[in-house]
Amino acid sequence: MAEPELLTYALRDNVAWLGLNRPAKRNAISDALLLALEAAVVRAGGEARAMVIHGHGPCFCAGLDLAEQRLRSAAEVFHLSRHWHAVFARISQGRIPAIAALHGATVGGGLELAAACHIRVADASAFFALPEGSRGIYVGGGASVSVARLIGAARMTDMMLTGRVLDATMAERIGLAQYLVPAGTAPEVAGELAAKVATMAPLTVLAILQALPRIQDMSEADGLFVESLMAAVVQTGPEAVAMLTAFTEKRAQKVTRP
Repeated sequence: MAEPELLTYALRDNVAWLGLNRPAKRNAISDALLLALEAAVVRAGGEARAMVIHGHGPCFCAGLDLAEQRLRSAAEVFHLSRHWHAVFARISQGRIPAIAALHGATVGGGLELAAACHIRVADASAFFALPEGSRGIYVGGGASVSVARLIGAARMTDMMLTGRVLDATMAERIGLAQYLVPAGTAPEVAGELAAKVATMAPLTVLAILQALPRIQDMSEADGLFVESLMAAVVQTGPEAVAMLTAFTEKRAQKVTRP
């Protein structure tokens, strides 16, 4: 029997909504779902100003579909891992901000997908793990870089060696998620954030998505030099000029206490 649509796609008010849609498999990422995700990310980059990635059913994503891995050779696993890296790079290094709306299981490859996004909103039901170690395998979707950069290599080592599962409160505290919200509200909050992001000046978004991550890998002097270059480019763009004029003329909203 043919599998239903693996990924849903909707464009609403300049925000693309990408929904993993294998609820019976806990949205485990199969080869076919990875290809569908790649195509949807490319499409979103061409027609939206922000995207929200979420999961249908009981969880965000339970990781790699291990049922497809039983007969792969070492070379096949290597190239599959590189494909995951390429797809997730389209998210993390793409043209538009990606916001992950997380609930339920966000484990293994699902955590790697979430880590590829720029903002992560976790509801109270979300839990996080890297169970690859307990299954005799190693992460292959980028966690050695993306997750380790978020929480540090020591915490990632703990998760992989011991199978430790983190609840949403702990995940928000250590940086796996930037927002912790009541159960069932992650898509709503992610949508509100995406709508706000979609109104930002394109050059500002470009600097944040493309320059900021690279600056982290530079020396202090080189990072500050690139920062100055980006400030010069962005601040003299037409959108920035208009927004700064609105602020000086008291037509823009001021920053206030939360």
